[in-house]
Amino acid sequence: MMTTAKAEPIKNEREELDLKCINTLRFLAVDAVERANSGHPGLPMGSAALAYTLWDRFLKFNPKDPAWPDRDRFVLSAGHGSMLLYALLHLTGFDLPLEQLKRFREWNSQTPGHPEYGRTPGVEATTGPLGQGFGNAVGMAIAEAALAARFNRPDHKIVDHYTYVLASDGDLMEGISSEAASLAGHLQLGKLIVLYADNQITIEGSTKLAFSEDRMARFRAYGWQVLHVEDGNDVEAISSAIDDARQQTEKPTFIDVHTHIGYGSPAKQDTAEAHGEPLGHDEVLRTKERLDWPVEPEFYIPAEVEAHFRESVERGGKAQAAWQEDVERYIEQFPELAAQYHRTVEGKLPDGWSDDIPVFEPGQGGMSTRVASGKIIEKFVERLPEFMGGAADLTPSTHTHIPGSPDFEAGSYEGRNMHFGIREHAMGAILNGMALHGGLIPFGATFFVFSDYMRPPMRLAAMSGLPVIYVFTHDSIGLGQDGPTHQPVEQLLGLRSVPGLTVIRPADANETALAWKVALEHREGPVALILTRQKLPILDLEKYEVLRAGLRFGAYVLAESPHGGTPQIVLVASGSEVHLALEAREELAQEQIFASVVSFPSWRLFQSQPTDYQRKVFPPGVPIVAIEAGLSLGWVPYVVQGVSAMIGVDQFGASAPGDIVMRKYGLNVGNICRQVEKLLDREKTT
Repeated sequence: MMTTAKAEPIKNEREELDLKCINTLRFLAVDAVERANSGHPGLPMGSAALAYTLWDRFLKFNPKDPAWPDRDRFVLSAGHGSMLLYALLHLTGFDLPLEQLKRFREWNSQTPGHPEYGRTPGVEATTGPLGQGFGNAVGMAIAEAALAARFNRPDHKIVDHYTYVLASDGDLMEGISSEAASLAGHLQLGKLIVLYADNQITIEGSTKLAFSEDRMARFRAYGWQVLHVEDGNDVEAISSAIDDARQQTEKPTFIDVHTHIGYGSPAKQDTAEAHGEPLGHDEVLRTKERLDWPVEPEFYIPAEVEAHFRESVERGGKAQAAWQEDVERYIEQFPELAAQYHRTVEGKLPDGWSDDIPVFEPGQGGMSTRVASGKIIEKFVERLPEFMGGAADLTPSTHTHIPGSPDFEAGSYEGRNMHFGIREHAMGAILNGMALHGGLIPFGATFFVFSDYMRPPMRLAAMSGLPVIYVFTHDSIGLGQDGPTHQPVEQLLGLRSVPGLTVIRPADANETALAWKVALEHREGPVALILTRQKLPILDLEKYEVLRAGLRFGAYVLAESPHGGTPQIVLVASGSEVHLALEAREELAQEQIFASVVSFPSWRLFQSQPTDYQRKVFPPGVPIVAIEAGLSLGWVPYVVQGVSAMIGVDQFGASAPGDIVMRKYGLNVGNICRQVEKLLDREKTT
């Protein structure tokens, strides 16, 4: 028979107050879920004591300045338990009125079903897809370590804070948490502390159905300190474990806390029913009675509880004021370093940061855009010390090494070159955490086809408006002999479909330089640079002067019609295929067919341009032939079936030298010219 909780005996006034605070958290969540008739009451009920202990005794924050740079970070990786976080934010004095808790999961409220960064003051990360918050927290801890190594001095610790995670069974089941935890242990991130709400229940029932491993042994193997708290309602035991975790500076800490999902509910505690559905009116009454809580009113907050929680305002204000005093002394002693610290934390680029970005001269057999990208990075990194990242074990292939900087490793946190290992999923989430923390421009690189492994964090980066930069090389079937497993076909369409993600596929080295400039100046969301493995001709800026300004519009007329008037046809392409379009234009001119060539590196940038500009690029009534080594599906907005044509790749690639694969798949000048002639012949007969 299941044993349910009973009202606990009170030993002293502090314990009585703690219990009231914990139950306030529980029942704010219960009442909000009940009113919304939707949500997850189980985790807030079971983990309220755990969260309360952390926020009341350890977490450093200022509710009146949620963006204070030296605050501790708290990530609710188990984002389905969002009402626990909203209750904490309201009670501790953030700008989240009680009315917003009553509007949980309603249209345009500040309390959405899962936490959303930028919507609710105090929410550090958008979480919900399990494991993502865990990876974000590793990124935040990396950022803290990197900035502390760069800016702290013996008598001035202006970067000195912890990253805490509340994770669930589901978070630990997801592979991303394993990837991220492995890297965190390797890096010895001693200021990362994970609080694992071990309630052994998921939606389908007991975790024994699919999750029987020794989680504590797993984290020890990763190189973590592992602690255990048997009773998730024991405030003193939880407090002692967190204190022990803070003393361990050379390992991240994993605290396994045994909790009871739906704690206090006579019928639903320790059952799957407590996870993701309201308790129901009658069960709410029984639960309040069992825990000696007033049945009415809803959203009840005892005066002494509110007063105690609001002590966070004064405590946080004093902590930030003391930090600010230290910063003022730091400014006097290290003025240049202090100026750099404030600039990077504010996310501002320095004057003249792009002055050294190179201009590439044509000739010398051409250059792949991945190699050009590496040469461009070499030129701006000295001016942007906040630029930091790496690849998923592919730095030599993606040309993303930062020259002059050591590796970011345990004991060498001042390094800017990161080794993520073959962990694309974790890399994406870690980059998000670095961006969420602030003070860095994070980037990550891999082969374009492996962007599939990191789609979930890329989606969240776009949703959250995070300035993360992705460098994806080996961009098409043109990479050749590695074959279809490594040749991206559908990835361009997939990434272009993500709202808020700016995809740029440059045509040569000079477009790549401009693409990097756009990426580093773009602060409203992530940018993906799609680069070639194969060499491409370098466009002559004297001949194609328009290139210097054109890329920032997303699409532009690279070459006008040879006869100077309105073209008979527009050839539009991105990346390497732009050069095929230019060659085809010359061939067509020999047949008295006059075409313009549009370079189309970024759909999102082009779609943001005024209609008048778009019509100049694509004159109304002029047919279009689009050329791209990817799926044709996405070109529907620009190619009208029956009037225009698309030369694309609507099947998987093949293993052969890249130029042969491109030719066999119709990406050659001869086929382009034939398709143009057929299109114009069709127009004549209609």
